[in-house]
Amino acid sequence: MKPEIHEHQNTSIMSKKIFIICAVLFMTASVLFPQQANAQTPEKMSYQAVVRDDSNNLVTSTQVGMQFSILQGSETGTAVYVETQTPTTNDNGLATVEIGDGTVEEGDFTTIDWEDGPFFIKTETDPEGGTNYTISGTSQLLSTPYALHAKTAETISGEIIETDPSVPDGNQIGEIQYWDGSEWVTLPPEDDGAVLTLVSGIPSWEEAGGGGVPSVINPDTGEEWMDRNLGASQVATAIDDADSFGGLYQWGRGADGHGSRTSGISSTLSDSDDPGHGDFITATCSPLDWRSPQNDDLWQGVNGTNNPCPSGYRVPTATEWEAEFLSWDTQDAAGAFASPLKLTKGGHRIFANGVISLFPGYGGYGTYWTSTVSGTGANNVGFKTDPGSQEVGIYTNFRAYGYSVRCIKD
Repeated sequence: MKPEIHEHQNTSIMSKKIFIICAVLFMTASVLFPQQANAQTPEKMSYQAVVRDDSNNLVTSTQVGMQFSILQGSETGTAVYVETQTPTTNDNGLATVEIGDGTVEEGDFTTIDWEDGPFFIKTETDPEGGTNYTISGTSQLLSTPYALHAKTAETISGEIIETDPSVPDGNQIGEIQYWDGSEWVTLPPEDDGAVLTLVSGIPSWEEAGGGGVPSVINPDTGEEWMDRNLGASQVATAIDDADSFGGLYQWGRGADGHGSRTSGISSTLSDSDDPGHGDFITATCSPLDWRSPQNDDLWQGVNGTNNPCPSGYRVPTATEWEAEFLSWDTQDAAGAFASPLKLTKGGHRIFANGVISLFPGYGGYGTYWTSTVSGTGANNVGFKTDPGSQEVGIYTNFRAYGYSVRCIKD
């Protein structure tokens, strides 16, 4: 059998169709920053791959051979750096290496001029552990690796002037000051009985019992949804509109701040429904959940534990999501954006290391949680614009993933 590398396992629950959203290569790049103030920035990138054979079985506890090439200019460009490694997959079939820490075959990783891009990474794998590489793929390196530019700031000279933002002075009882992303804003007090609501991180007052949350109704299903992704600042103007991506939430967690795309990362699993912090919790051991032990009774209804949606809204079920996308003109990424919901391809956050992946090599990826439990995982809706597989479908994935959330009116 010829093994293949997949990002994750997907199980379709739609009848008579199997939708595959796995990527041939699962590449995550991140800079490993110094642990001490006087340390030099390590020049490495983290890479992980889940190895499966052609029967979709995990290749576990097996040494595999890998070769990594950094190509300049194009997918067939000049190799400015080449190295080999022989990692051993874990019990979940996951192989983890740090590019820049292997056996150098060509070039010097520390002297790559990342400004002189674009750059691409070519990965080749021998599942038998040798150098007979039978699996290969090439992906463009986008913004994350360029954090290596930070090394230019290791030495600075001259006067450093720090200017703190000016916080407005309050002079009325009940005034609220909040940061809107560029400046401090004062929200005046409201009459007694008013309700403070939070939409996309912006507080506002509404009358008790009022609506207050922007919504949209699908005339074909009659369902009312929020008009944007949870945490987004606006309704999407394009399928790749970054301002409309919103947050990336782990299944079953509350609105504790972890859904922010810039939240911190913790490797300590939570033993309760409320971790007590806003960090994204990574998981590397089965069942790949942020909570241990698991709790299947989260996100169940508008009054359910940890419901992250605004008052009166909740996370939709898999059945509700299926009815939604079956009403679209086309069941694909184009239909997702053309629908009343204006869905976007906001990518996802990887369970093992918290890195955000938008899947540029596949035309982008949209992944949305449902509230429906499936075994030790949970159902999600997924779609991409790769010409080879554009369909939208419902899948089962690990609860530690960070996916988008679109809330539905109860």
